[in-house]
Amino acid sequence: MADLLDDIELAYRGDLLAGVDEVGRGPLAGDVVTAAVILDPENPIQGLMDSKKLTEKKREKLFIEIQEKALSWAVARCNLEEIDRLNILHASLHAMHKAVDALNITPEYVAVDGNKLPNWSYPSEAVVKGDDRVAAIAAASILAKVTRDRELVALDEVYPGFGLAKHKGYPTKQHMQALEMFGVTPIHRRSYAPVKALLERGRIWNNGELLEPEVLSHG
Repeated sequence: MADLLDDIELAYRGDLLAGVDEVGRGPLAGDVVTAAVILDPENPIQGLMDSKKLTEKKREKLFIEIQEKALSWAVARCNLEEIDRLNILHASLHAMHKAVDALNITPEYVAVDGNKLPNWSYPSEAVVKGDDRVAAIAAASILAKVTRDRELVALDEVYPGFGLAKHKGYPTKQHMQALEMFGVTPIHRRSYAPVKALLERGRIWNNGELLEPEVLSHG
C-alpha cells in the first residue's frame, strides 16, 4: 500500500504508485528538473519529507538511499529553450511527463505535487502540498532538488560572481545586482520579465567582463 505521510485519502491504495515533483519553476537561471519515484513497500525509507525542509546533508543521504531502495526512479528536465518556448508551467508539466515515461516500471497510478496534471493517459491525481503528504512525492522532490542544486553549484564555477551556488538561480538581491553588473548569461531564462528587461537594455554577458554602468540622462 502506498506510504502516506498524513491522513490524505488517495484514490489508489496499491503498491505501484509513482510520486512526481519538480524543482526550479521560480529561478531566473537553469533548467527545471523533475523526478518520478515508485517506492518499495518492502524496503521503507525513513525521514522522507518535503526536500525544502531537509538539511543539505540529509537530502544528500536520502538521495542515495532512494536510488538504492526504490522500485524505480527517473529524473528528467526541460531546458532553457523549452522553458522559453512553452512557458514555465507547461515546461514543468512536460518534464513531469518525461520523468514518468522514463520509469522502468509502469506505474498503476501517479500522484503529482501541486494542483495541475500533465496531459497524459496515466491514472493520476494532483496533491496540493504533496511533498509533505505522500512519501513517493517527497522522494521525488529530494531527487529533483539534489540534482538541480548540484548543477547550479557546477554552473557557479562557469559563471562566477552571480552566487548561483548559494541561491540556485532564484531572483535574490545578489543575483539581480550581478545581472546588472555582468549581464544576462546563456543559462538565463529569456522569457522571464527581469531577464527580458535586462536584454532590452543590452545588458548581455561578455565573458565575465564588468559592463559599463548605465548613464541616465535627464535631458
